[in-house]
Amino acid sequence: MLWLLAVPLAAHAQPKLLVNARLDTRTAATGLEREFRALLSTQPEPAWIAYAVPYNRSFNLGCEYVSPEGSTVPGVVHLEPPAEAIILFRVVGGAVDRVRVLSPDCEIDAGGVPFHWLTGVKPAGSVALLEAVSRQETIRAIALHADPSADAALERMLAAGEPEAVRRNAAFWLGAARGQRGLETLQRLLATEPDRTVRERAIAGLAVSHQPKALDLLISIARREGDPRTRRAAMNAIGRSADPRAQAFLEEILKR
Repeated sequence: MLWLLAVPLAAHAQPKLLVNARLDTRTAATGLEREFRALLSTQPEPAWIAYAVPYNRSFNLGCEYVSPEGSTVPGVVHLEPPAEAIILFRVVGGAVDRVRVLSPDCEIDAGGVPFHWLTGVKPAGSVALLEAVSRQETIRAIALHADPSADAALERMLAAGEPEAVRRNAAFWLGAARGQRGLETLQRLLATEPDRTVRERAIAGLAVSHQPKALDLLISIARREGDPRTRRAAMNAIGRSADPRAQAFLEEILKR
C-alpha cells in the first residue's frame, strides 16, 4: 500500500514529493531510447515515464497546487529558476500521449498509475528522444535543455521541408530560450525567410529573449522591413520592452 502514500524521492533532481504513484526506478545509463522503448512495449495501461535534465533557466518553472476542496492554492515560487527540469511522458497503449516539463520542486500526483523514474539520462539523449517522439509536441521541452544538442535540433526543425507549425514553434523557442546562438540563428532566418508567419513567430520569440541584442534586431526590422505586417509585429514587440532604447526609438518614430 506504499504507493498510496506520499513518497519522498531521495536522489538529486527527482520530484521532491510524489503522491498516489506506483513508483519504479531504473537506470537509463546504457541508453535512454532503448530503456524508453522497452517500457513502451511492456506498458499497456496508462503510465508516466520521467527523468531530470539540466535546465537552461530561460523561464521560471512554476508549480500548480490544488487543495482537496478544489480551489487553487499557491505553489513553489522560484526567485531564481531551478537548475534542472523534470521531463514527463504520459504513455498509453504503447505510444506517447502527452509531454510535460515541471520544476523538481513540484508536488506530483500520478493518479494511481505506474510512474517510471529513469536515472543516468544524458541531455543529448533526452533531446534525441524528444525529437524522435514528436517534432511538434516536444519543441518547448527540447528548448529548455541546457545542452548544445537542443540548438541543433531546433535548427533542423527550421528546415524548409518541415511542416509550417513545426517551423513556427522552432522559430519562437530559438528566440525565447536559446540565448545568443538562438539570436544569431533568427538573425539569419529573418534576412531570408519568405514565410511571413514564421517571421512573425521569430519576432515573438525575440520579444521575450534575455539577450540585449535582441532589441537591436527588432529595431532594425522596424526600421527597414518592407512587409507592413512584419514591421508591425516588430513595433509591437518593441512597445512591450522596458528597455530605455525601446522608448527612445518609439519617441523618434513619433517625431517624424
